[in-house]
Formats: sequence, C-alpha cells, structure tokens
Amino acid sequence: MPSFLSRLFGASTTEPAKPADPILHNDFRIFPDPIKEGSTFRIAARVEKTFDTGVKTHQLIRADTRATLEEATEASVAKAKQAIDQLGDTLFS
Repeated sequence: MPSFLSRLFGASTTEPAKPADPILHNDFRIFPDPIKEGSTFRIAARVEKTFDTGVKTHQLIRADTRATLEEATEASVAKAKQAIDQLGDTLFS
C-alpha cells in the first residue's frame, strides 16, 4: 500500500544520480551537463580550475543540440576542451 501511495503522490522510487567524475584537461575540470530540450539535448558543460585565489567556474552552453544524451555528453566534452585550448585561463574573464 505505501508504494501505491508514493506513486500516486509522485514520490520517486529511484535514487538520485551520482555526480559524474570530472574529465581532466590541462589542469581544468570538465563536468558535461547536457540540457534536455524537448526530444533533443543542448550541449553544455561546467568548466572549473583551481587558482591561488580559489576555484573559478565557467558555464559553457552552446546552441548546438544532439539527438541522444550520450552524443550530447561527448560533444559537450569536445566543445569544452576546444574552449580551454583556445582561451586558456581567459575563459574565466
């Protein structure tokens, strides 16, 4: 009976997703985080780097979309690496 009530009132029976380990690239940490939009996924990632003054973060969001979460995750990592290679530390300016 409790499981029926929890489903009726929208309680989730699945555990929340564990945050993924970062992908390291040139002292930067990349956390791919595609955004679901309808039936597609927008390319997005969080990029972090630790400096003497603390951790700086940049949220990368692209207009590009992919059909699956896996494709969007791979593309998010590739775009983040490209931004790091082209901009380096100025990514946080």
